[in-house]
Amino acid sequence: MPDHSPYDPSLTNEDLAPLRTQSWSSYNIFAFWMSDVHSVGGYVTAGSLFALGLASWQVLISLLVGIVIVNVFCNLVAKPSQMAGVPFPVINRAIFGVRGANIPAIVRGCIAIAWYGVQTYLASQSLIIIFLKFWPATATLNDSGRYGFLGLSALGYICYAILWVAQAAVFWKGMEAIRRFIDWAGPAVYVVMLVLAIYLVAKAGWSNLSLNLSQGKSLDFTHSITTMLSAIALVVSYFSGPMLNFGDFSRYGRSFSAVKRGNLLGLPVNFLFFSLLTVITASATVPVFGELITDPIMTVQRIDSTFAILLGGLTFVIATVGINIVANFISPAFDFSNVSPQRISWRTGGMIAAAGSVLLTPWNWYSNPAAIQYTLGLLGALIGPLFGILIAGYYVCSRQRVWVDDLFTLSTTGRYWFRGGYNPNAVWAIVLSGVPAVLSVLVPRLLLDLHVTTYDVGWIANYSWFIGCGLGFAAFTLLERMSPRIIDLDRDAALASNGIAPAVA
Repeated sequence: MPDHSPYDPSLTNEDLAPLRTQSWSSYNIFAFWMSDVHSVGGYVTAGSLFALGLASWQVLISLLVGIVIVNVFCNLVAKPSQMAGVPFPVINRAIFGVRGANIPAIVRGCIAIAWYGVQTYLASQSLIIIFLKFWPATATLNDSGRYGFLGLSALGYICYAILWVAQAAVFWKGMEAIRRFIDWAGPAVYVVMLVLAIYLVAKAGWSNLSLNLSQGKSLDFTHSITTMLSAIALVVSYFSGPMLNFGDFSRYGRSFSAVKRGNLLGLPVNFLFFSLLTVITASATVPVFGELITDPIMTVQRIDSTFAILLGGLTFVIATVGINIVANFISPAFDFSNVSPQRISWRTGGMIAAAGSVLLTPWNWYSNPAAIQYTLGLLGALIGPLFGILIAGYYVCSRQRVWVDDLFTLSTTGRYWFRGGYNPNAVWAIVLSGVPAVLSVLVPRLLLDLHVTTYDVGWIANYSWFIGCGLGFAAFTLLERMSPRIIDLDRDAALASNGIAPAVA
């Protein structure tokens, strides 16, 4: 059992300290990914790939290839936190320094706030459908022109507020309550989406399903390949947040092997079924409703059944609450708590994220396929560098070693004090990788808006995560070679001679 007493109070609280017990099984990790994948945001994002001009089978392949990449990267980011038993902002102290770790923590926390708002907004749309079905008089309040503010109707605010409070209530009960919630929330939406797919296929007839659902002109072979690569990149960008956050959950895993098994079941295996459901359900909407509908909320709304609307709406609400709590509530709670552990508790950090989500008005920038893809590109550009630097720091520079006690000391002799508590190599790596990654999203959009070019250069933004990740990895590794901060063979030898071994090997 770890002894937390010698840790510096300004770097420690009960939530940030190494876990005394790591008890999550492979099923708990599997359930985490089920909640993550089977959200309204997941279905809407997958459906948006049709807008790229891809056929159903091409969308399916893109989804699967993308998730395999996500699985590999999740295993990479999971190991250091699982071995040390600490969350993302704490493990970053080994890369950025005990003070410098606040930089990636704040960046990631702000990104999680954005995602929290998006997921809450999408879930609120399910709740609006239930209100309109059972209380038709509320339709007046759904008119954003008459009863709206900042682009959202009064009914939209009411539903958003209901979900906001519900999510906060579950979060407030603590991590064990959250684990129990996600253990059944993910499978619940599985069942409803399966029933929805069977219903639509039965009504359409299997022979009437088409695998050519591209929204636009058909693509030739070359454009099909490049477009599929863009779609794969978008899948990685969509999961880039939970992927970077995953150390916050892998730390609870009873072993790294259990975490890897959970990832295998929850990502490639689970996502295969999710992808099939997405493609089949979307394909069936064409013969049943006469148009392609890629939003499951709208699909349920078109079914003339009170029971279907109630069951589907509530299930999507539950599923999205699950992913929002695990991916976008817990992580910023750790991030903001890391800034001032004694003043900002884990619960307070989470509530900061919840409050911030409303101020960002997510309904104004995540409302159509083009906006979704642009948002994913920008968020990916911010997340990619953090991921690349963490992986380079742990696997290349530290050689998978972490001195856990040094993560919690401000002593100038501590291994992770560096210069004033900041590793300048990590700070510069963020700048050298983050600026080009963000520009890869903003510049093509600006050129198109100004009509500077007629050539579609917007595809570059789809690869913003890879650009940021690759540059972050390369920049940090190169800077550490030129001016070692983490790589310090003389210091390693001195520590070893004094009998001080790394806590993680």
